[in-house]
Amino acid sequence: MASSSITQKPSSSSSSSAPSPKLNFDVFLSFRGEDTRYGFTDHLFVSLEGKGIHTFRDDKLERGEEIGQELLGTIEGSRFSIIVFSERYADSKWCLEELTKIMECRKERGQTVLPVFYHVDPSDVRKQTGSFGKGFAKHEKTVDEEKVERWRAAMTEATNLGGWHVVKDKGYESKPIKEIIDFILKRLKPKFLHVEEHMVGMKFLLENLKSMLQIHLGQVYVMGICGISGIGKTTIAKMLYNDIFCQFDGSCFLEDVKNRFKSHNDRLQLLQELLRGIQKDANLELNSIVDGVNMIKDRLNSRKFLVVVDDVDHQDQVQLLIKSCTWFAPGSRIIVTTKDKRLINMHQLEASTEVNVLLYEASALCEEESIELFSWHAFRKNVPEEDYMNLSKCMVNYARGHPLALKVLGSSLCGKTIDEWKSELDKLKIFPKKEVNDLFRLSFDGLDYFEKEVFLDIACFFRGADKNFMLSILDSCNLYATGVLPVLHDRCLITIRNKTVQMHDLIQQMGWNVVREKDPRDPSKWSRLWDPNDIHNAFAAKKMRNIDTISLDLSRSKEMRFTSEVFSKMKNMFAKMKNLRLLKVYYNGHHSLTRKKDKICLPVDFEFPPNLRYLHWEGLEFLPSNLQGQNLVALNLNSSNIKELWEGDKDLPNLKFLDLSDSQELMKIPKFSMMQNLERLNLQGCTSFYKLNSSISSFRFLKELNFSWSGIKELPKSIGCLESLETLILKGCSKFKKFPEVHRNMKCLKTLDLSITPIKELPNNIGC
Repeated sequence: MASSSITQKPSSSSSSSAPSPKLNFDVFLSFRGEDTRYGFTDHLFVSLEGKGIHTFRDDKLERGEEIGQELLGTIEGSRFSIIVFSERYADSKWCLEELTKIMECRKERGQTVLPVFYHVDPSDVRKQTGSFGKGFAKHEKTVDEEKVERWRAAMTEATNLGGWHVVKDKGYESKPIKEIIDFILKRLKPKFLHVEEHMVGMKFLLENLKSMLQIHLGQVYVMGICGISGIGKTTIAKMLYNDIFCQFDGSCFLEDVKNRFKSHNDRLQLLQELLRGIQKDANLELNSIVDGVNMIKDRLNSRKFLVVVDDVDHQDQVQLLIKSCTWFAPGSRIIVTTKDKRLINMHQLEASTEVNVLLYEASALCEEESIELFSWHAFRKNVPEEDYMNLSKCMVNYARGHPLALKVLGSSLCGKTIDEWKSELDKLKIFPKKEVNDLFRLSFDGLDYFEKEVFLDIACFFRGADKNFMLSILDSCNLYATGVLPVLHDRCLITIRNKTVQMHDLIQQMGWNVVREKDPRDPSKWSRLWDPNDIHNAFAAKKMRNIDTISLDLSRSKEMRFTSEVFSKMKNMFAKMKNLRLLKVYYNGHHSLTRKKDKICLPVDFEFPPNLRYLHWEGLEFLPSNLQGQNLVALNLNSSNIKELWEGDKDLPNLKFLDLSDSQELMKIPKFSMMQNLERLNLQGCTSFYKLNSSISSFRFLKELNFSWSGIKELPKSIGCLESLETLILKGCSKFKKFPEVHRNMKCLKTLDLSITPIKELPNNIGC
């Protein structure tokens, strides 16, 4: 009696479109009843069940001609199939149909097939000679030729897998039975990982991820699952692992790597855990990290493995555990969960052409899924109680689809009264839930000084801003923002959508909380201010010398706390804010009527801080003449009553952005020679502005001019000297009748908008 090696390599041509059925059985037994039912197959079945291996055996003594759909589904729902080839196996059409279905599941679903040649010569099975040849000869008389050929092909393919040869009267049959059980147990040993009972929105996601991994293909795939803290990366990886691990020769889930990588012993333990998963040897011990790496290198290329490396935050962790993807055998899959997309991108650069690197970014739940998840934890059912419906929607809106936040909120509110819910909601507006905030805080604490500063500027000032606009300002503050922003993006702390910088509400709230930690009850000690009430209280304290940024939305102030008179009283405090870099006083977009009616009149001697990089103040009656603008990068005075920006000349060497839009009284702006680095000029809606100074030719870097719906009548010929100009907008300028003859080709011009103007023709040398 001898046993040969088992080779399980699914064909790369198989389809990946078939859905994975529910796995109801560990093993499906295919056998010829009258040959082995009461002997070998029965002993095998009892031994399998005795080891806790859930096995299906068809005990029907009489079978029809056609195999039933229920039985086909059982084959599909099994992890392993054992085919007991006995002397009269080929006599049964039923057995041959089972065999064909089993080999189909091997190709399409990665099922492991284990042949047993019981008292028959494997060569007879492979070539269909002897008793197997007689069986097929009989079928050829009554069954169509195409079906018989399918049966033959399936039998040959199964025989080529190798298996166990049980020779009559040559040794104990218990030996191959034990070997079969050991083989299966080693592959069943990685038990299903624990996942919470009530998961929402996972079914479609899992199918999508499995489709991306293309498990039927023979190449090595690395998948990075990225996203913010608490978004469900580990849960997704566990569910994916549970769904596919049985299709591999070995598997290992290394959980919480970041926190298990701090010492030499920690790293040795991780390598040991990985090798135990590969070797199926619970007693394996390593003496050193070098031995572990060498052993992994030697063992990985022999079989198809699934390895999940969960929650990594440094390249060293990836390098140690999956140092080279080329070490893995074809068909292996590596899944990495991380908050830092750079780790996956770095791995992609190192991957060979034989390795496919995929990136999936976990996203927030939709509203319907959010309500279901929240309700499950708050009410233990899928929908909220009717009396709590509106409050539940408020809580869901606060969480913004963040799974952990929804679970924590729901659990904390379970069984509480409506008044308690209202109190909690009011508290959340200022103080985030500790369990959620602490997760995000870990990501923040891992940043360096400049990364933290840029992050806080975004959270407290620039959320929703144009990316390039923001970078120009923050780079001028010596924060190296151009290099920092990709770090924040790759660590999933921000997103870039439509060229604007965005941030999840809960991450922004964590940033606010970081600023408040300086002194929660005294905003005058904070570095950044954004809430009208806190700003009012800080000014009342008259000690705001450490403030870096102020973003004041006047439309959010419940009372008229910020009138011209109030700002007049604040003038001395503004002058003393030596650290103030960013100042924005505005009305949000839904309060345009209020903005037009309520203008702010600052004192003539009002002083702005000297280090301002960005000044945005809407609705001013005029701009104080003593503005020191040497450091200004952006000046936004839209919706003002300003007629002339200022008298005389001011040197603004760093100014790149000037926005005077909707300043309907504006008639004149300073000489452009004093702001030679200007890149964007916005005079949209300046209905009193009708003529542009010819000194505009000094703008070597100007990229965008917007005169839409203004009173402009003509442009100077020197407009043609703007060699960097990319966008020129004159839409709705009803008084603009003729485009000037220019003496140079405006070669960079990409957009020229003359819609709703009297212009009928253009000079030939307009280069757009």
